[in-house]
Amino acid sequence: MHMIKSAICDMLGIEYPVFQGGMAWIADGKLAAAVSNGGGLGIIAAGNAPAEYVKQQIQIARTLTDKPIGVNIMLLSPFADDVSKIVMEEEVEVITTGAGNPSKYIKEWLFEGIKVIPVVASVSMAKLMTRLGASALIAEGGESGGHVGELTTMVLVPQICDATTLPVIAAGGIADGRGVAAAFMLGACAVQMGTRFLSAEECSIHPVYKKKILKATDLCTMVTGKRLGHPVRSLRTQFARDYAKAEYGGMPDEELEALAAGSLRLAVQTGDNEKGCFLSGQIAAMVNKEQPAAEIIKEVMEEAEPFLLRAPQWVK
Repeated sequence: MHMIKSAICDMLGIEYPVFQGGMAWIADGKLAAAVSNGGGLGIIAAGNAPAEYVKQQIQIARTLTDKPIGVNIMLLSPFADDVSKIVMEEEVEVITTGAGNPSKYIKEWLFEGIKVIPVVASVSMAKLMTRLGASALIAEGGESGGHVGELTTMVLVPQICDATTLPVIAAGGIADGRGVAAAFMLGACAVQMGTRFLSAEECSIHPVYKKKILKATDLCTMVTGKRLGHPVRSLRTQFARDYAKAEYGGMPDEELEALAAGSLRLAVQTGDNEKGCFLSGQIAAMVNKEQPAAEIIKEVMEEAEPFLLRAPQWVK
């Protein structure tokens, strides 16, 4: 079962065109290594963590796999500059970026031989990243968990593919072979899955968090944070409802930011329903079993193959 390969597999030295999303405080060295060992690209999330944490996770991943790994740098992080240095020192193969514009870093990363793959949520950003020499682009629709844009995956991916000559990885709302096949039909040559990997055995989120994902329904997520300009999709928990009430109830911006501070980490580490923010994509309702990361990758690729055999121009 090696038919579904693409330009991104050759570029990165991976077996299957599957990325694991860079989910803050969730995508650690253990999960990234499991995904890379399974033939995909495992990605460590820097999030708002200090550089020393990121370095530790990279080193954990290196002890568990000899395959390529990536690091996702959240550009809003106060530690972004420090994390950038660490990733170069540790000779990580791939950098993905989120929540911002990576323009000031790209030249240096490319000079170090790192493949730079920014997440883009608009055609204008895709064109800018293409001009600056990015290696590929992740087109992420608003169905995804965490920081989201306005456009849906179905609308965004073909427009990004038309706007760039770079390989495009589709993200947002993909959790099975049908989603993979749809992404390829839209012109992508790989997919990124986040929420599906929350169910991986190697994902170390709190059992309460994992249980919420496995029991999720179709209308289980909501978006908060639009007022501050950084919308985030998460499970519809007591915290999310309280935050939405505060957001549209006139709470000052500073207090609103303080309300969200540390909430994701609480969810990941303690499963706190009252104060924790449980990031999740809309696809959570289709995630209903816990299994090894390698099995997830194999399963979605096997599901996608019959569909993609009808599209030989994308499959070699």
